[in-house]
Amino acid sequence: MAHPQGKYADFEGLREQAVALRRRGYSLRQIRDELKIFNNDILNQLVKGEPPPEWTKRPNAKDDLKAKARELRLQGWTYDQIEAELGCSRSSVSLWVRDLPRPEPRYTPEEQRALMHEGLARRRAAENAERKKTKLGACREIGELTDRELFMAGVALYWAEGSKSKPYDRRERAIFVNSDPGVIQTYLAWLELLDVNRERLGFRVLIHESADIDAAHRFWAEIADIDVSIFAKPTLKKHNPKTVRKNTGDDYHGCLVIGVARSADLYNRIEGWWSGIVAHAQARLR
Repeated sequence: MAHPQGKYADFEGLREQAVALRRRGYSLRQIRDELKIFNNDILNQLVKGEPPPEWTKRPNAKDDLKAKARELRLQGWTYDQIEAELGCSRSSVSLWVRDLPRPEPRYTPEEQRALMHEGLARRRAAENAERKKTKLGACREIGELTDRELFMAGVALYWAEGSKSKPYDRRERAIFVNSDPGVIQTYLAWLELLDVNRERLGFRVLIHESADIDAAHRFWAEIADIDVSIFAKPTLKKHNPKTVRKNTGDDYHGCLVIGVARSADLYNRIEGWWSGIVAHAQARLR
């Protein structure tokens, strides 16, 4: 029924019409259009106390989650398990199921520990598999090394791990020390690329005094493809009773020291090569 805009003298009559429409399933928008009531306050007063029809109710996105949470709780699930399963917050889980009885423990403490260790083992296995996959992919990215690429790698490797002369102490000797077999083999391949004769190389093991020195000699002889007999006297690290050693066990072989005889010229070239790399790197930063 039309009426003058802004005038609602017959409020009770309008309310009767609005309530009737509401009970027939009309939405507020439909009642507004039907009765030409464009004042929201008046419109809400006309239908006050009348529930909206079901079809106008906006569905609660969490209703299904709440129902599932209650179902799982009744099955004996813990808050943590429900939270992980449904991907919702702990506060929501608590709000939805706090009126339900606390479930009895599903497992004994021993069983829980076993399950925890089993879960950790699966997680570590998955992490190791992913780590191995990443490393394998990265390894394949390298492909075949050119001589120049090995040369550049060797220069950087020496400057990172090899001995260096100081301005106040110019010894100019190529001495390399490392405990990583791969690093040692890469360094030896680099020396071979530079045509450094193997006869100029000296080998010595640097190792803790309590370690198996003979086993270390055999290990490094195989890595460097040399005879055990050519090793010089090992340098032994004295034991410090105040420290707890972690480099122990069958995997500890100490470090291999590789010296190059008559290496002053080689050392000075290494310094020059490294200076060239640094100069180009600095130019890229400008």
